[in-house]
Amino acid sequence: MEKINVSIQETNNPKIIKFETNKFLTSYESFEFNNIDDANNSPLAQQLFYLPFVKKVYISSNFIAIERFDIVKWKDVQNEVLEQIDSYLNNGGLVIISEEKKKIPITVYAESTPNPSVIKFVTNKKIVTSMYEFTSIDEAKLSPLATELFHFPFVKSVFIDENYVSITKYDVAEWNDITIELRTFIKEFIENGKEVVTADAPQKLHKTQKDLDKNFDALDNTSKEIINILEEYVKPAVASDGGNIQFESYDENSKKVKVILQGACSGCPSSTFTLKNGIENMLKEMLKDKVETVEAING
Repeated sequence: MEKINVSIQETNNPKIIKFETNKFLTSYESFEFNNIDDANNSPLAQQLFYLPFVKKVYISSNFIAIERFDIVKWKDVQNEVLEQIDSYLNNGGLVIISEEKKKIPITVYAESTPNPSVIKFVTNKKIVTSMYEFTSIDEAKLSPLATELFHFPFVKSVFIDENYVSITKYDVAEWNDITIELRTFIKEFIENGKEVVTADAPQKLHKTQKDLDKNFDALDNTSKEIINILEEYVKPAVASDGGNIQFESYDENSKKVKVILQGACSGCPSSTFTLKNGIENMLKEMLKDKVETVEAING
C-alpha cells in the first residue's frame, strides 16, 4: 500500500487546524462529530476524542480538521496529533464505517470557456487533490473517469482540477448536442462513488506535495520567483476559465520563460494574446531585466 502523507495546514480560526492528506479519505462526503458518541461510525474520530483537548472533529475528502478546547495551544500538540493520525492511517485504520451504498448527491453544471473547443464541468465537491491532464486514453490509465470519458468518440482531451473537469472536443460534434450527455455522465459517475483518479496516482505521476516541494527547491531563485508570480496572479484567473498555465523552464542567458498551456488554455485562440499582453508584460515588469520573452507550449 502506498504511504499516506499527512501535513499540517493552519486555518483562519486559531482553534481549528487541518491535517491534509495526499489521498481521499471519504467518497466526496463530509462529516462533523461533536463528541465520541456522535462519532460511532468513525473509528478515527473516536480515537481522536480520547485526546482531552479535542472539541470537534471534521472529516472531508482529503483532510481531518480538529477544533480544540482552550486548555492547550496547537503549537504544543499539533506534531503529536499529526503522528497519531499518520500512524493510524498508514496502519490501515478505518476512517468511516461505510453504511449501505447510496448515491452521493452532487451538482454538476457546464460553463463555457474562452476556448470554443472546451467546456468546463464544475462540481460542488472536491474531486481530486492535484490537477491532471490526459490527452489520450493510454495516458488516462490512472484516471477511471478520464478513461471512461475517452470512450466518447468526440472527446479529445480531459483536464481535471480540484472541483471541475475541462473537456476538449473534436470538431465532429457540437456542444449543443453533447453537453447534457457529458454533464449527466460525470454527475452519475461521481454520485456512484467511483474513483476520479486512482489512490496511487499522485505517487506514480509525482504529484504529491513532497514531490512538488522537492522540484521547487531544486530550482534557481528566478524560476522560483516566476512560479510564485504565476501561482498568485495568473493561475486563479485561468482556472476560472477551465485551464492552467504550468511553468516549464527559464533560461538565464536568453531570458526566455517557457510555460505549458493546459486544459482550456491549450489551443485557445486567445491564449497567444493573453500570453504576450498579460503574462509576458507582467513578468517583465515584476522581474525587470530577468525576463525578455515567454514561449508557450500546448499541453
